[in-house]
Amino acid sequence: MSDVRVYLLDVEGTTSPISLVSEQLYPFARKHLPAFLRAHVEEEELHAAFDHLCEENRGERDRTLPLFVLPDEGESWESVIPSAVAYLEWQMDRDRKSPVLKYLQGRIWEAGYLSGDLEGTIFADVAEAFARWSEGARVAIYSSGSVAAQQLVFGQSTAGDLRPLIAGYFDLSTGIKTEAASYRAIAKAMGVEPGDVLFVSDAVRELNAAREAGCQTRLAVRPGNPVVEDAQGHAAIRSFSEMA
Repeated sequence: MSDVRVYLLDVEGTTSPISLVSEQLYPFARKHLPAFLRAHVEEEELHAAFDHLCEENRGERDRTLPLFVLPDEGESWESVIPSAVAYLEWQMDRDRKSPVLKYLQGRIWEAGYLSGDLEGTIFADVAEAFARWSEGARVAIYSSGSVAAQQLVFGQSTAGDLRPLIAGYFDLSTGIKTEAASYRAIAKAMGVEPGDVLFVSDAVRELNAAREAGCQTRLAVRPGNPVVEDAQGHAAIRSFSEMA
C-alpha cells in the first residue's frame, strides 16, 4: 500500500456481517413499520415523507405495484397507512434505495438501538483497527445506508461506541457507490487526493469505481460473504489486521 490518509470502509460485508442488514435490520424495520407510522402519523415530517413517497409511486414504471396516494380532503392521514405499508414493503422486497424508505428505516432502527432491542454487530478486528488507523490517518464510512443509520451501528456497536474514531460518514446523497465521481467527491470532502484514500468493500463493482477515481482498494473477504470468482485485480484481505 502507498501512504494512506483516509481508510474508507463499506459496512455490510466489510465492517459488519451481511446478516446485520438482511437478518437483523431489515426484518426489524418491516416488523415495526405499521406501528411506527401509526404512532407518528400526525407529525409534519411524516407528512412530508408521504408527499415524497407519493411522487416515487407515481414515477414507477411497474404499474402492478401497490398504489399509494395522499389522503383526500377530509380524510385522515391514518387512512393511507395500509397503502403506504404495502408500497414500502414492495420496495423492501426489491431492495430499492428509496430516500423515504431509508429515512423511515433509520428512525425505526434508532428506536430499536435506543431501547436495546438492536445492537450494531461488527467483526472482532474492527475496533482495534479503527484505533490503530486513527493514530496516523482517518477512518470514514461509505454505505448505502443513511448517515444516521451508520452512526447508530457504530454508536451502539458490539464493541461499544466507535464514533469518536470515525472522521466522516457518506451515503448515497454523496453519489452512487458504483460511480467514480462519488469517490472523488469523498476525497475532496475529506481534504485529500483520491490516491490517499484506501477503499475497502466486498463489492467488486464498487472497488472498480473507486480504482477508476484513483483510490487504493482492497476486497473484503469476510465470513458469510458470497464467493468472488474474479476480483478483477483487487487485492483481497480477510482481516483488517492485514492492513497497516
